[in-house]
This record gives sequence, structure tokens and C-alpha cells, in this order.
Amino acid sequence: MNNYSKIGLFKSKGRIFKESLSKYRNPFQRDRDRIIHSASFRRLKHKTQVFVNTEGDHFRTRLTHSMEVAQIARSIGRYLNLNEDLTESLSLAHDLGHTPFGHAGEESLNECMDNYGGFDHNLQTLRIVMFLENKYLKFSGLNLSIETLEGLLKHNGPVQNLDLVKSLIGVKKFKNMINFNTYPSIEAQISAISDDIAYNNHDIQDGINANLFGLEELVEINFFRNIYKKYKKKINKHNYKIATYQIIRDSIDFMIKDLIDNTKKNLKDNKIKSHKNIAKTNLLMVDFSDKIKNSENEIRFFLKTKMYNNKNVLSKNNKGKSIIKKLFNKIKLNPVKYISKKDLSKNKYRSISDFISGMTDRYAINLYNNIK
Repeated sequence: MNNYSKIGLFKSKGRIFKESLSKYRNPFQRDRDRIIHSASFRRLKHKTQVFVNTEGDHFRTRLTHSMEVAQIARSIGRYLNLNEDLTESLSLAHDLGHTPFGHAGEESLNECMDNYGGFDHNLQTLRIVMFLENKYLKFSGLNLSIETLEGLLKHNGPVQNLDLVKSLIGVKKFKNMINFNTYPSIEAQISAISDDIAYNNHDIQDGINANLFGLEELVEINFFRNIYKKYKKKINKHNYKIATYQIIRDSIDFMIKDLIDNTKKNLKDNKIKSHKNIAKTNLLMVDFSDKIKNSENEIRFFLKTKMYNNKNVLSKNNKGKSIIKKLFNKIKLNPVKYISKKDLSKNKYRSISDFISGMTDRYAINLYNNIK
């Protein structure tokens, strides 16, 4: 059985600010379109995934990563007859809150904001879609559906730090329509794990293209060794790069198949019959088998050792951190030069954080080079 439409979340509770329904699009299609048309989404084109945007035209950016996550999530959602529009919306929006220079930039901005409530890119995504994107006369933000907001809020599962949510968003904003203690919809769970599938595989591909490691080292991981065996006799110096793409494609296919099979087993074992059962069970339904979980841990360790801790990558990351720190310290001395008095009057340091986190890599670099 592949039809799990009864478990999918197709009916919306509505939006924080009431709007009339569209004749041509369902609520989740409207969410997707609002996300795509947002300035924050366009800026992802010039934000770091692993390699700083200025390092090359062929490495992944936050934008291409988000599109790849959406493709994987949509494929899974469609196969299971779930709400692929909701899945796609969540996938496209999940990284809107990222700073320039990737996780290194996030760490630096969080340190700068240590005495002012901290910084979290997942919650920053909520701030963007609820407050910072202003395109409508009647309300701030994009006024996305409650289901999309809940999926973004629970990207990593039930809310672990409600105080931080209260500080950065405000729980009353959700009008008691979200239970913070439960797992999100099955569509949101698919989006979250598609993020893992995408970055694990595509970071490997980018790492090979950057000559940080080769297939010879990658096959140290059992998971990839088994795939490599199928093509070993056909690989030569002329088709090496194409073989890499083939192995990554096989890896993604294998992970998706395992995820679907294990998810179907979890749904059956827990007798999940509707989307309401997902919340009541309060267990993660969309997950890999133990075998693939172990492989994932090996892949993450490999990437950390060979890629994320590479001295050249670390050097670029450290440069990004210093740029964020200098910008924060300079802007806070004269914030009105960059940020409106209206925004500063609400919360000076949060407004500075919003401003810096919204920058692209190149904007941050240019401002860093020119700021007095």
C-alpha cells in the first residue's frame, strides 16, 4: 500500500490573519508561492552551503540546497500520496533564516547575541515569514498557513526551548493553534529528513569536486563501497566525474527507498490511521532503518573529518566569523545608519541581528571592507 492520503495533512486550520480562500490554489500552494517570491528566498542564492559563495559557480548554495531538499521531499510525498504542496513549502523555506557564511556565521552571530537572547537560524526562519518579509498592506510577514508555521517551528521535532520561542517569536502569536510538545505532520517530518539526505550526499559531491577527497577515500564507508562495486570496472580517468554523480544518485535512491520502507513499517506498527494519530503517538514516524542510521553516522564523521575540518574550509569559516563579529560591533555603535528607527525602537539588538542574518555573503564582505 502506497496511499497514505488519510494520514496526510490536506485541510488547513487557516492563517493567523484571516484571508479569503483562493479559487485557483490550495492554502499550501499559496504558501509555496509566497516563499518563492520572497526576497529572503532570492538571497539564498548568495549564501554559503559549505563553500563561500565567492569560491566558485558550481558549488551548492543555500538556494540550490533548498531546491534539492524540495525535490527529494516532494518525490517521497507524492509516492505516499501525501500533501506534496505542504512538503514542498516547508522544504523551500527551511533555511530562510540562515546567516551569511553558513553555520560558522550562525555561531558567530549567536556569540554576539549571547547577552541579548541568542540567535537560532530555525527560529529566524519563523521571524522572517511572520514579521520581516513585508509585502502586504494588512499584515507583517507572509501570513503562511498554521500547518506550514508548525512544520517550520518543529523542523527538529517537538519544541525543546519554549522560552527561546517566547523571546524570539512570542507564543501568543500562534493563537493556541499549535501544540509545542508533539511531533509535526508527516509532511514536515519528510521535509526534515530530506534535508539530511540532500546535504549528506551533495556535500560529498561538492567535496569531491573541490578535490578535498576522492572516490578512493569515500569507499572507506561501507555504504558507498557497496555502491562503488557495481561500477568499479567501468570507472577510468575519463569518466571519473560522471561516475561520482552516478554513485551519489544511487546513494540518494537507496536512502529514499529505505526511508519509505521503514516509514511504512512505523506507520503500520503504530496503527497510524490519520494525521491526528501522528500527534497523539508523539513518536517520529519518518525515519531510516537502523542500518542506514549507522551509515549516516559514518558519512557525517567522514564529512567532518575530510571536509568541514579541512584547513582551507576552516580558514574561510573563521574569516566569515570575524566578518560577522566586526559588523555586529560596528553597526551597534550607529545602528540608525543601517536600520530604521521604527525597527530599532522595538528591540535594538534583535534588529541588528535581523539585519546581519539577512545579508548575503557578498553583501557582508563588501560592507565589512567598507565600514568605518
